Amino acid sequence: MARFILQRLLLLPLLMVIFSIMVFVIVEAPPGDFLTSYIATLSSSGSSIGAEQVEALRAQYGLDQPLYVQYVKWMGNLLQGDLGLSLEYQRPNSELIGEQLVLTIVLALFSFVLTWIIAVPAGIYSAIRQRSVIDYVLTIINYIGVATPNFMLALVLMWGAFAYFGIGITGLFSPDYQGAPWSWDKFVDLMAHVWLPSLVLGVAGTARLTRVMRANLLDELNKPYVVTARAKGLSEWTLVLRYPVRLAFNPLISTIGWYLPQLFSGSLIVATVMNLPNIGPLLLRALVNQDMYLAGSILLIYCMLTIVGTLLSDILLAWIDPRIRMDG
Repeated sequence: MARFILQRLLLLPLLMVIFSIMVFVIVEAPPGDFLTSYIATLSSSGSSIGAEQVEALRAQYGLDQPLYVQYVKWMGNLLQGDLGLSLEYQRPNSELIGEQLVLTIVLALFSFVLTWIIAVPAGIYSAIRQRSVIDYVLTIINYIGVATPNFMLALVLMWGAFAYFGIGITGLFSPDYQGAPWSWDKFVDLMAHVWLPSLVLGVAGTARLTRVMRANLLDELNKPYVVTARAKGLSEWTLVLRYPVRLAFNPLISTIGWYLPQLFSGSLIVATVMNLPNIGPLLLRALVNQDMYLAGSILLIYCMLTIVGTLLSDILLAWIDPRIRMDG
């Protein structure tokens, strides 16, 4: 196992170089650049900028250089721990991302915990009580959860809260605490608001994980070792929780690799609709305005999270399931 982890860690730099090239190509794929978007914005507002100023700005931002030169400079800064300068905000990208990072982590952790707390028990109960009334009810709810877009659920909840209760449920803070320094009262206010966006973000994932847990547990319950354990007189719940549940966890754990960056993105549309101050809307604005260094830095962080999540999934799988050993 230690050898496997070391091999994956040694492979990490190569993967990050490959991902950085892909990210840079994707960010640069749309026609034009940041100045093109900037000039279009000025034109829509009735302002204009001279050709000499445009060329001066293009030289200042390094946009007049070939793409491979821009990539090499970007990678050189990254290797030194510098995420670069945002072309739109004229601030270091590390500051912009850091301002959203704490709330992004809090929202991601709440969504992850809510998803697993609901999905795992529901999947286990649905498998053990197969074809019962509760199993059918959970199945219908899961299908609705998978089929309903998260942003539509957010819109319905926002409309219902305002129409029937006269309250707004957007954002993570009350108006009194927007922009206020951190304090115990602000933390309590955050805890009072964070559960609803977390629930909205986790609905689809909860529905999918419940179905996966149910299907895999049903498959394990029909295997010979379960029949043998029952014949020896082991109680049903002890048998289920000790053996089949552990093995049914495997597909759920393997999803951490893609679920982790998805949670950190906060679902771009949901975060925009509910005015959530996380990294998602920041990435969306950077992509729209072709702020390539900011967008590239965020996308590269998502790639890192995918690699770390996949490594974490492999380690947990080998730890939980004795049949999966990397040493062999």
